[in-house]
Parts: sequence; C-alpha cells; structure tokens
Amino acid sequence: MKIFQNLFAKGGIVIGSPVAGSLVSIKEVSDPTFGEEILGKGVAVIPSANQIYAPIDGKVATVFPTGHAVAVTGHDGTEILIHVGLDTVKLNGEHFTIHAEENQEVKKGDLLLEADLEQIKAAGYDIITPIVICNSDEYTEIQAEEPKDVSPGDDILRLRK
Repeated sequence: MKIFQNLFAKGGIVIGSPVAGSLVSIKEVSDPTFGEEILGKGVAVIPSANQIYAPIDGKVATVFPTGHAVAVTGHDGTEILIHVGLDTVKLNGEHFTIHAEENQEVKKGDLLLEADLEQIKAAGYDIITPIVICNSDEYTEIQAEEPKDVSPGDDILRLRK
C-alpha cells in the first residue's frame, strides 16, 4: 500500500474503472493483442453493467464508428483505450450506443458508450473489456490494482512518469 501512497505524493496518475464489474489481470484476456500487452499495459474488467464511462478527465481521441471501443486522452497525455469485448467490431455497431464524439471534453465519470452485454454474449462474444495505456512506454511505473469487484470510477491503475 505504501508504494501507492508514494505515487500520489510524486504526482502519480490514477485511472478509474470505466465500467462496473470484476477487475482482472490483462493476462486473462485471450486475445494476444491485449493479453500479451502488444498495445500497452493495462487491466481488464468483466463488466456487470452496460454503461462505459470516462476513466479520467480529458478528451475523447477516438470513438470507433461501431461503438465497440473508445480512446480517451487525459489532460496529462495519458492515452487510454477501452475495448468492449473481444472481436466485437464484427457486430458492426449492433448492440452498442455511442454517447460521446471525437474531440469532446470529458470528465471522469461521463458516459461514453452503452453496450447491451446480454445481446453481445448471446451473439457468442466474450464481453471482457481491456483498458490499455497505449503510451505505456512513457511511464516509469504502471501498477494495476489487485483483482476485485469495481464500480465506475474506482481506482484500477496508477501511473508515474
């Protein structure tokens, strides 16, 4: 716990959960792009709610037209990708509702997307949701919280440049 307090004392960046559910290691994601941290370090949440919220204050960098993923850049430069489910791009937007647009300023907790998780699961897709720091190489420390149940906004990652 002490290391986390040190991160705060030295200007650490805290990323909140974008969705309610069970926080798990990124290594539990079966897609190697995420599980092997090819896009960057992060965590994943097995969501229990349909709403996806901004994990940090910043700007929406990208909203995929299919609604399956969104990227937010924090005011401090942190680049966060939230990818709802695996291979869900193949749904072509079905079961997703977009509530944000590119270049929109957001505050932590603002609604970005909604995903009908039951319909996505019924269509045969894994709903595990990776949350990745795409510019991981810019940080000297990236620490994930231990697996636990999370609510939107709960701390999931702590970063230090």
